[in-house]
Amino acid sequence: MQANINIKNKRARFDYEILETFTAGIVLGGTEIKSIRLGKASISQSFCEFNDNGELFVINMQIDEYSHGGHYNHKPKAERKLLLNKRELKKLRKEVATSGLTIVPLKMFINDRGLAKVNIGLAKGKKLYDKRETIKDRDNKKNLARIKKSFNN
Repeated sequence: MQANINIKNKRARFDYEILETFTAGIVLGGTEIKSIRLGKASISQSFCEFNDNGELFVINMQIDEYSHGGHYNHKPKAERKLLLNKRELKKLRKEVATSGLTIVPLKMFINDRGLAKVNIGLAKGKKLYDKRETIKDRDNKKNLARIKKSFNN
């Protein structure tokens, strides 16, 4: 078992401009938390949606089956409920409905008490030219770091 679980969605910050972040709990079954503690999860293709009752669910989150689960194992791509305060849920629902923003999971981790948490972000999709700008900035930072390193030596 790994000491600290830190599963990131690297693609989210490239595809979306993150406006605000929240930390949410996840409703999980027994074998799901065991798989997450082993680091067998992925949130790279996942997103969040509200259902008819106003509850927030994460869709497309991949949690691999637990190796010792037997017939009690879970479904790898099931919808999983996220736990937030009512005030936060109302705010997110209003933003999604009015301005067309999306909710994207950014990072999954296990806190000090052993509970699985997800950092979600209220995000606006980037245009192609914004993505090109991001790539250009990243390349410029790499080149600058390379020049600084050669200058210091």
